[in-house]
Amino acid sequence: MYHEKLETILHNIEKVMIGKRTVAELSIVSLLAQGHILLEDVPGVGKTMMVRALAKSVGAKFTRIQFTPDLLPSDVIGVSIYNPKELTFQFRPGPIMGNIILADEINRTSPKTQSSLLEGMEEGSVTVDGVTHRLARPFFVMATQNPIEYEGTYPLPEAQLDRFLLKLKMGYPNAKEELEVLNRIQHSPPIEDLEPVITLEELQALQKEVKNIVVDDKIKQYIVDLAGSTREHPNVYLGVSPRGSIALMKAAQAYAMLHGRDYVIPDDIQFLIPYIFSHRMILKSEAKYDGIEPEDVIERIVARTRVPVQRVAK
Repeated sequence: MYHEKLETILHNIEKVMIGKRTVAELSIVSLLAQGHILLEDVPGVGKTMMVRALAKSVGAKFTRIQFTPDLLPSDVIGVSIYNPKELTFQFRPGPIMGNIILADEINRTSPKTQSSLLEGMEEGSVTVDGVTHRLARPFFVMATQNPIEYEGTYPLPEAQLDRFLLKLKMGYPNAKEELEVLNRIQHSPPIEDLEPVITLEELQALQKEVKNIVVDDKIKQYIVDLAGSTREHPNVYLGVSPRGSIALMKAAQAYAMLHGRDYVIPDDIQFLIPYIFSHRMILKSEAKYDGIEPEDVIERIVARTRVPVQRVAK
């Protein structure tokens, strides 16, 4: 059972995206929790289409930043230009001044330019020539990156990865889904006919409402126990920070709302934890050589961590 308004967004996105409900759900979760998403996958699997469909569904201003090796921070945040008639500098905003931002191939550009986007994500504002400019509300970034093994990439440092609420992968569609994609796009791209199903004001109201979703003390302790276990695991060099614990709680509140509940349950935590913790962990070299992935460590931690049980009075 989904929240009525959020179900309409899901249904709208599925007019464009075939077989990607989990990614669509998690995109809405991040938007509700006022977080950001890092989407890593090979080109051509629908990353751009997903964020465009989300923006259209909520009536948001969509902007795209195509990251390239020669992109400058001013190309992202904007620049002050001198107006000789008025003898003043005028600010010309960059593409970051939107509601939903597609930061395409973020690991194709230099760390300095990456930082200009990530500063805006963290602070909700950008500073140009000593003047602070507030970003639009709501503000949501979906950054895409090619797998780091590709040539010409600049991997994001751990501190910057930590700024993303979720890290997702799209994956290839199966044969049936890919055939349906061809059928839908044969005459005209479905994205062109997509209409908003809620307003930005309604979205902002939902973002405020999600903070009221109940998180029991036992659930909070469960989150703390899971995060603490990543710091003590023998295969982990750097575990999840308190920022990761906060991210998991906020995402769980949004996920509970999406599914029509006003409280968080352990299942929410167990479903979300791989998407929130995996990019916040650094494994030891010997673990990597043995082919161990962060998701493997998380799975073992979840399996051995005591799940809280809520007793119902009779």
